[in-house]
Amino acid sequence: MPRNSIPKPETNVVSKKSRLTILKFFVLVTLAIITLRLFFIQIIEHDYWIAKADKEHTLLETITARRGEIYMMDHKEPVAAVLNQTSYQIVIDPTVTKKEDIQHVIDTYAKDYAVANLEEVYNTEGLRYSIVAKNVPRNVIEEIAKEEPSAIWFKKTNQRVYPEGSLGSSLLGFINADGVGQYGVERSLDEVLSGKDGLLKTTADINNVALSIGNDNVKIPAEDGKDLVLSVDRGLERGAEEIAAKHIEKTPATNAAVLIMDPNTSEVLAMSSIPNYDPNHYSEVEDASAYLNQVTEVPYEPASVCKSFAFSAAINEGVMTADTTYFNQGYEVVDGWEIKNAEQRSSLYGTINMRTALYWSLNTGSIYALKLLGGNPAAINQTGREKLYDYYYNKFRLGRATGIELNEAEGFIPDPNDGWGRDSVYANMTFGQNLGITMIQTATAYSAIINGGTYHTPTILKGELKNDEIIPLEKSSDKVSEKILSDDTSASMREMFINNRSYKKQNKIDRNGYQIGGKSGTAQVIKNGAYDDTMSETIGTYIGFIGTEGELPKYVIMVKMWGEGHYIDGQIASYLFDDLSNYVIDYLKIKPKV
Repeated sequence: MPRNSIPKPETNVVSKKSRLTILKFFVLVTLAIITLRLFFIQIIEHDYWIAKADKEHTLLETITARRGEIYMMDHKEPVAAVLNQTSYQIVIDPTVTKKEDIQHVIDTYAKDYAVANLEEVYNTEGLRYSIVAKNVPRNVIEEIAKEEPSAIWFKKTNQRVYPEGSLGSSLLGFINADGVGQYGVERSLDEVLSGKDGLLKTTADINNVALSIGNDNVKIPAEDGKDLVLSVDRGLERGAEEIAAKHIEKTPATNAAVLIMDPNTSEVLAMSSIPNYDPNHYSEVEDASAYLNQVTEVPYEPASVCKSFAFSAAINEGVMTADTTYFNQGYEVVDGWEIKNAEQRSSLYGTINMRTALYWSLNTGSIYALKLLGGNPAAINQTGREKLYDYYYNKFRLGRATGIELNEAEGFIPDPNDGWGRDSVYANMTFGQNLGITMIQTATAYSAIINGGTYHTPTILKGELKNDEIIPLEKSSDKVSEKILSDDTSASMREMFINNRSYKKQNKIDRNGYQIGGKSGTAQVIKNGAYDDTMSETIGTYIGFIGTEGELPKYVIMVKMWGEGHYIDGQIASYLFDDLSNYVIDYLKIKPKV
């Protein structure tokens, strides 16, 4: 055997020892790294990993509060105007639910109810909960369930339903796709209706299914929204909308708004804007102005209706009566501007009384009332302007929010002393121009004039429906009932309003035993920054009251009619008032004086 083939024992031993040493070294280093990492995880990063584990195995779910329903009155009984209908949401966990499975479900059954982009859902890092479809009907859910899809959940919810369709749409508003109230009562009382959502926090398994174990489980119950009853009467609301729509068909007007209220409480009984829309299909509305409540959200110039306020102020101050006389020459010159009467007949020239001035709606008559407020029958002065402002803004609360439970615009009443041409501005204010007020402000102030002199904050709420009983809601501190005019002032104004109408002759029907009075207004519109003197486009308004003869009025009705590019005067509006008056008398069975 060759010499070089004999192994060297000492060399092999050294080699084995070296390998063992290296192996031990690597084992020790590895153990050290593991020990150090465990130290960091268990000691240094303890809170981080506990939180991460909790996140992986904790289910957080919102317990949705039931939204309160809305009711109108049907005479003395509440009837549903807005209801909740059971529907479902389709919910997924993108870390568990297969994308192709949920895509199939959406494409096959729930395409019309999809609310999420699946590409975005699955590309959002850390997302564990996603609603991919809303308002899915029960029958659709049942079809999906037959396929027994895995990792897809169905969450029961409520869908908003408006069973009366377009009835009272501008008053009610609607709920958008996110469940938030838009316009009308749905928006203004959204907090009361929506309630407060609850919370469920519990331990979940690997499939995100809630377990009934864990010391950290939390359940905060949801607080359901209140069921609200409106003071609006469904029959009056429907009648007002149908009658207004018929008048639009037979006149140049394209729009109308109607307000019916109880002047002795300022409860709103009907509030309509025509044309309206169906809140069940609100997304199909082409012109967003249809969403607006013309009664509360749109200030305008109601024109000669405001003579009611100027006359009331002068009578209440004791400087004028219905029999006070002045010389009418058909116009007044104020600040260099000639202000004319619309009615220019020779029989009205010369000395006439204020009853005649209101009957013929003479601008010179309301301007004279402003002069008398200042103590100078020959001219308008600062005292007169300040007194008129006090009545308009402070007592009648024109140009400011009334406090009704709806979204409302404030409008404006010009300052009596700031700016140029204050005398002419205030002269125009006496017949309802150069200011901006809403229908609800106007009708509430008018109610105070004819109800004995008390201003009541308007309301659309009867209360909360609880166990089939209407429970009045606590009144807010800004609700007022304030005496602003004397009984004699109110009685004098009622007599002049009744004198304005000759109701039985005008309507050619027998309404003996009733008292019906009112005031019309025909307003110019502003075009290119100035009033359109051609009167090619105007807004017609009529406001009046009805009731049993010899008693305080029971109802105030205000109507507004307009159409772009059309002449609509107070007389056209008065015809709508007439038909509404007859409907109210018959529907509410108002008895005449025997």
